[in-house]
Amino acid sequence: MNEQYPSKLLEHAVQELTKLPGVGRKTALRFALHLLAQDKEAVHAFSNSLTTLCDDVKHCKVCHNISDTEICDICANPQRDRSTICVVENIHSVMSIENTGQYHGLYHVLGGVISPMDGVGPSDLELESLFERVKAGNVNEIILALNPTMEGDTTNFYISRRLADSNVKLSVLARGVSIGDDLEYTDEVTLGRSILARTPLK
Repeated sequence: MNEQYPSKLLEHAVQELTKLPGVGRKTALRFALHLLAQDKEAVHAFSNSLTTLCDDVKHCKVCHNISDTEICDICANPQRDRSTICVVENIHSVMSIENTGQYHGLYHVLGGVISPMDGVGPSDLELESLFERVKAGNVNEIILALNPTMEGDTTNFYISRRLADSNVKLSVLARGVSIGDDLEYTDEVTLGRSILARTPLK
């Protein structure tokens, strides 16, 4: 049975809110009614922040992390270890690893992992720019910090094959991160130890 709304405008807002991950119709309705009860200025500030995010956020030209500038703060920081690159699936992973305080190198955000079942191949990811960074020199180690799933391992294997002729050391997170875990939901202590206790990729 379809839920009845007293306003088409409210129904449309609920439909849009259900497009957010993990938001069902009841939660979307609660969000919409909450926003409706706020001052118009507060709601406009909320909506403007989302519009500004979509219109003005950039992706770092070097590592593909999100940034307010062409080069992100991490890549621009001269104190970071430029000889080490941590390869991650998404921006969530960068934030999770940064929160551990255990890593001081640079990053490379792939924007996903190789997944033939989902139609995602190597050309759909930021892989070539990673290989160009290695080719440019000064990189001693690549840490493959992808989620320990079949797709993550497939991507690790692809990267290792492409870099087989380079002198770069390849390592993976210690398996303190359990198989199938998502880095976004791994506690900071475990993730920090996994970074410090990383092992060579065999």
